[in-house]
Amino acid sequence: MQTLIDFVLHIDAHLVGIVNSFGDWSYLILFAIIFIETGAVILPFLPGDSLLFAATALAAKPVYHLNVWIFVLAFCLAALLGDSLNFYLGKKVGQALRNHPFFGKFISDDKMDEAEHFFEKHGNISITLARFMPIIRTFAPFVAAGSNMPYKSFIRYNIIGNVLWVALCCGGGYFFGNIPFVKEHFSVVVLGIIVVSLIPALVSFIRSSLKSKKA
Repeated sequence: MQTLIDFVLHIDAHLVGIVNSFGDWSYLILFAIIFIETGAVILPFLPGDSLLFAATALAAKPVYHLNVWIFVLAFCLAALLGDSLNFYLGKKVGQALRNHPFFGKFISDDKMDEAEHFFEKHGNISITLARFMPIIRTFAPFVAAGSNMPYKSFIRYNIIGNVLWVALCCGGGYFFGNIPFVKEHFSVVVLGIIVVSLIPALVSFIRSSLKSKKA
């Protein structure tokens, strides 16, 4: 876990190492990370927003010979395929996976309940909104499938969320990631991205708690 935290907080330095070591294969490696983040229901803690930000910040530097548009396409496709796999798992083996003695350990009941509440409250649009919320975005497709949401409806809202998410995170990294202040305080910026992305979930949780107490 400590290694993962170090990777997230110093993701810019680790990405430089990946690019220097693997060259063009870096596109595939980062594609895999984003795909697994949502495709594998048991791995919601992998970096998402900060990875897009850091990767496109590197792409803005000619020295690394990275194409920002390949990143944009790869991230959009990875998020789409990952969410679709997640939805499929929720449809076919949802409850069995949650009850499994091994895989069930990786699926937090609290986080799953939070995602279910979010989906019930906001309806189909929650699929779009969840893309901007770490952890919840991993469980949202799984919950939507378990709620018998048609895949056609799911994929429509999912595409909207994915395109907006990639545009925002990649645009921010490409245009602002190499500002001297951002480069010098990249760990703080990453923490800021994580905190800001968690605010909607926190607000929703607080409102739900207050309503429960009043009831």
